[in-house]
Amino acid sequence: MKYNFDQIIDRKNTNSTKWEPEVLEEMFGTSDVLPFWVADMDFKVAQPIIDAVVERAKHGIYGYAVRTDSYFDAIINWTSNRFGWEIEKDWIEYTPGVVPAINFILQTLGKSGDKVLIQEPVYYPFKRSIVNNGLEPVINLLKNNNGKYEINFEDFEEKIKDPDTKFFILCNPHNPVGRIWSREDLIKIGNLCLENNVFVIADEIHNDLVYSGNSHTIFASINEDFAMNSITCTAPSKTFNLAGMQASNIIIPDSKIMEEYRKTIEKHNIGGQNPLSIVALEAAYNYGEEWLEELLVYLEGNIEFISDYLEKHLPKARFKKPEATYLAWIDLREYETNGERLEKIIIEKGKVAFDGGSWFGEGGQGFVRVNFACPRNLLKEGLSRMVKAVKNIG
Repeated sequence: MKYNFDQIIDRKNTNSTKWEPEVLEEMFGTSDVLPFWVADMDFKVAQPIIDAVVERAKHGIYGYAVRTDSYFDAIINWTSNRFGWEIEKDWIEYTPGVVPAINFILQTLGKSGDKVLIQEPVYYPFKRSIVNNGLEPVINLLKNNNGKYEINFEDFEEKIKDPDTKFFILCNPHNPVGRIWSREDLIKIGNLCLENNVFVIADEIHNDLVYSGNSHTIFASINEDFAMNSITCTAPSKTFNLAGMQASNIIIPDSKIMEEYRKTIEKHNIGGQNPLSIVALEAAYNYGEEWLEELLVYLEGNIEFISDYLEKHLPKARFKKPEATYLAWIDLREYETNGERLEKIIIEKGKVAFDGGSWFGEGGQGFVRVNFACPRNLLKEGLSRMVKAVKNIG
């Protein structure tokens, strides 16, 4: 392999949200923990990205920046080559992140009291965004079939028919359970949403992190009706470890909705972009594919390592290998069903920080989400600490 993903890089004192002692103290009550929580990677980015950012930085002037055709072409070509979806420049709008975009979408299209359907356990900022904008979250609880999650369509259909339900947030690939929803599932979702005038907000930020034997279908690529009844949120941040660059691609095929969305972001004075993030995105999409393919091989190795390690050292833990994402959703309910107590024990006894399953809402109690986008020896140390803590639960 060209890239060395085994290299352990010290991220302390680099303003890393995941590693900064002040943040760990605030989140976990102590900075004396090994962190596997925030969904970014402990790997260096692809060399072409480093080269592009360094070269731009050497210019020495960091004034206001504008996105040119090369920026949009990089997004368009990547989306076409990886997913077979032909998008247009006018469909793309910059937003600093997917979560801000979801907030802006709800502000643009929603009104106080509207209901938003989400599928828990799910990425917790969804619910926060809904509530913060005066809307009401409605839960379609995923079915856990021996670790493989499926959509409860009977419940989905019942809740989507509520005339107050105006939005559905699709998380695909799903965070934290690691599922890629099938094309058939997406068609069923899309048709139900169309029939009931429910608008789809598709968070597809993990769509490049797909493992062998699986494929990802972008919801809006299925047909024009779905495209016009949805907004797709993507970014290079998860794929290429560029979260700090704050560059997300919000794809809106409906020109009227795009016009309204742009009015919202103008109210917040969002639009200008960091010049370094512009060249980083272009380099990632134009020259980062080799790095990504090597990364996926390494991450699959980490998945196998987790599976083998748990089977050997924590046999009552349940772990279903994810189809996508670099997030392991580990069921520890055989050891402790009280989620808050489990999380406290792992922090205090194991000195390791994961995302607690309870953070992800209904169905998350007794689980932990482990970010395995890190060197294998670091992952081994984190799992060892977790095992030690869980084995001492009494």
